[in-house]
Amino acid sequence: MKTIQVYDPPMCCSTGICGPDIDPDLVNFAAMLSQLGTHDVKVERYNLGQQPMAFVQNAAVKALLDKEGVEVLPVIFWDGEVRMKGRYPTSEERPAWFRAALEKAEVAS
Repeated sequence: MKTIQVYDPPMCCSTGICGPDIDPDLVNFAAMLSQLGTHDVKVERYNLGQQPMAFVQNAAVKALLDKEGVEVLPVIFWDGEVRMKGRYPTSEERPAWFRAALEKAEVAS
């Protein structure tokens, strides 16, 4: 099973989809993760403001934070390897991400 782990910066809620100034890339990324979760892709998401121990317990995330600070967040892993850091996938990138995740999920099934 394909696994995507997202280590988000501190946000007001678990998804960051709240408050007066919502980032549309974040909204669409959350929707993509939700869809992938229904297609045999395991999605794990951690918010620094609500789950700080998850950041300390992941050696790669801790090392990135120590080296680059919170500006490195979000950090997105695919099957344990860093796929993106410092931003969320753009609207142009998301379709390719979705296809790649589904292809790997089908192969693993």
